Amino acid sequence: MILSVHNICKSFDGKDILRNASFHMEKAEKAAIVGINGAGKTTLLKIIIGEQSADDGEVTFSKDITWGYLAQNQNIDSANTIYDELAEVKKDVIKLEQNIRNAEENMKHLSGAELEQLMDQYVRMNDEYQRMSGYAWKSEITGVAKGLGFLDEELGKQISTLSGGQKTRVALGKLLLQKPDLIILDEPTNHLDMNSIRWLENYLLNYKGAVLIVSHDRYFLDKIAGKIIEVENTKVTSFTGNYSDYAVKKEQLRNMEWNAYIKQQQEIKHQEEVIAKLKSFNREKSIKRAESREKMLDKIEVLDKPVTIDDRMKISLKPSCESGNDVLEATGLCKAFGNEKLFSNLEFNIKKGEHVAIIGDNGTGKTTLLKIINGVESLDSGKIDFGVKVHIGYYDQEHHVLHDEKTLFEEISDAYPTLNNTEIRNTLAAFLFTGDDVFKRIKDLSGGEKGRVSLAKLMLSDANFLILDEPTNHLDITSKEILETAISGYEGTVLYVSHDRYFINRTATRILDLTHGQMVNYIGNYDYYMEHVDEQMQRLFGETNSNSGLSLNNGSYKYSDSNETSSNDSANTSDLSASSSAKAAASVSKSASGSDDWKAQKELQAKKRKLETSLSKTEEEISKLESRDAEINELLSDPSVGTDLAKLRKLTDEQTEIQEKLSTLYDEWEQVSSELSELT
Repeated sequence: MILSVHNICKSFDGKDILRNASFHMEKAEKAAIVGINGAGKTTLLKIIIGEQSADDGEVTFSKDITWGYLAQNQNIDSANTIYDELAEVKKDVIKLEQNIRNAEENMKHLSGAELEQLMDQYVRMNDEYQRMSGYAWKSEITGVAKGLGFLDEELGKQISTLSGGQKTRVALGKLLLQKPDLIILDEPTNHLDMNSIRWLENYLLNYKGAVLIVSHDRYFLDKIAGKIIEVENTKVTSFTGNYSDYAVKKEQLRNMEWNAYIKQQQEIKHQEEVIAKLKSFNREKSIKRAESREKMLDKIEVLDKPVTIDDRMKISLKPSCESGNDVLEATGLCKAFGNEKLFSNLEFNIKKGEHVAIIGDNGTGKTTLLKIINGVESLDSGKIDFGVKVHIGYYDQEHHVLHDEKTLFEEISDAYPTLNNTEIRNTLAAFLFTGDDVFKRIKDLSGGEKGRVSLAKLMLSDANFLILDEPTNHLDITSKEILETAISGYEGTVLYVSHDRYFINRTATRILDLTHGQMVNYIGNYDYYMEHVDEQMQRLFGETNSNSGLSLNNGSYKYSDSNETSSNDSANTSDLSASSSAKAAASVSKSASGSDDWKAQKELQAKKRKLETSLSKTEEEISKLESRDAEINELLSDPSVGTDLAKLRKLTDEQTEIQEKLSTLYDEWEQVSSELSELT
């Protein structure tokens, strides 16, 4: 164990944020802290690193453990360039390298004992240099810099000229290069594009140390986390597995808590009815029996009503007016800022009912394109034609549609005066604003809360063509799931820019990748895109794009997975196509080896299913035996059993047998689990 967080309590202005929060981390473990905005995730991190003090409890790091922390936003004040700032991490190895070079030069001019002494020192320095991986320090710096999205020509930029997001990327790069035993990251993907996020995923997956992350990026958490630490209603609970595993277990736990609460409430109600009936008899014996039941009822530890967030939409998201089949057609779009050309001759179209995601690296012009479509930004050349009865609803990251001095209720009622009180409250409740929340002022809301209000207004509008710019930014996971449900069920047309791969996977029916100044079309969601991007990049640009086999090669991202592709109907849009005879011949040549691979894959899946079944049965048997063992322990604590030697002997013999069986089952579980782990 490298970190222990034990019974942490923290309050602000009399309101509990954390109460008896406990968890621990093992060496090389990858864990994620999740929870809604305001739950106390960042507070917990700050207590762990000592930036804030706890009201009670303690945080303990194991001896000689090194750790590094990345906050959400960084304001690095430095006169260095990006490269020099990253190189600061390697100053010890750089100094050692210079000492080695100096020794080599001095050895040319020495002899005898002085030379022998310097040679001994030279050998020691070289040994230390190798131990510090000195020969790789330059490639490590450039590899991390490029992985985090910095181009070669950007490495000479001054830190003082960078944006806040770029400074955060530099800080993240420095932390990764330090290679502490424990990396602590607060929303590390906020300022990264998709390529950089995938690079970071692979880096952290292969990282030898431990990683503790706060993130709302569910795709990222599914890739990285082996344990989820939930912060909810002041409590901290740990779940084994990634985010998807956690989501399933959380739903099961929620159902169990509700069932237990309802069952106890029913029992309490029944007992109260019996007590009232006994008292109504007005007899001494009946009254005593009623009093006895009352005492028993008083001793019951009443379960708290589970506090859960109802994240199911309660409003219908159907446009009041349907558009024509052709929603948008873009022809020959060109845009540049000064000498910086974003794109030229872009052509694409959007049909009614499509949910289209625009993706691409930072700086390719995605947000600019949305602003052009919405009329906020002008075109250099080209044209955009809208279809019949197309009504646009636009969502920007700055939430310009909101009024700071209004309450949430006023914001909705003023925009839609035909809605009654109940309809307004139901709309706000669908976006997690209930009770007195509706009377909060817009200026007092967090970024995520403002985002939810903006989305609520947008969904109520007459728009049948929604244009969304990074709609999941600043939203917690629950809010993202609300938005996903809303978009997935929306019968109108949607065009959005997003880096949220989980959101794209859930909501997109088509993806437009803005890359190399072109728009590349993929007819499917994010998983489909990942299956086909390698082949498409190779066909169009003679290069590959990152996937699970991500590495750096000459500054470009390399991807390993490749599959068939599909086509688009836009004449000048680069489409996926399976029509060429060359591809047909290639698919035939692959068929023989593909058949063998398929057979091997089926055998592997069958073996995996068999092991999973065995593991499940073993866990079920262990659970039964452990439950019986606990029952026996309770019986043995009963004084009446202690005086019944025959019964005592029978129980202890049974418990001994249980312990032996458990020992065997634990060994079996470990063996099967190990075999299953090797297959996954």
